[in-house]
Amino acid sequence: MANIEQLVEELGKLTVLEAADLVKKLEETWGVSAAAPVGVAGPAAVAEVAEEKTEFDVVITEGGANKIAVIKAVREVSPGLGLADAKKLVESAPAKVLEGVSKDAAEAAKKKLEEAGAKIDLK
Repeated sequence: MANIEQLVEELGKLTVLEAADLVKKLEETWGVSAAAPVGVAGPAAVAEVAEEKTEFDVVITEGGANKIAVIKAVREVSPGLGLADAKKLVESAPAKVLEGVSKDAAEAAKKKLEEAGAKIDLK
């Protein structure tokens, strides 16, 4: 154990260039790499993943003051819903209006619903 502590102390005295040379020699001698493993992701990689999102959920967070217009807009963006289902969806906000749609479709639905008076989140 004393040898390890002495080694750590000696390594702490190395300059940056000496430490870089040490790393190269250890890589050559042992046939290993000091590079980060492929599975390790930094903040830049996380940001790229967030930007690559291709499917979105359109969630109505609030029906707004003009519920009739919002219900009509919900039926326009989600044609499979009947009047009663659209009304129930608006009244039970927050609720998903559309699920797993493209960014363009999500943006179009959001615009139409917000014009009717609803508050919308894309997730």
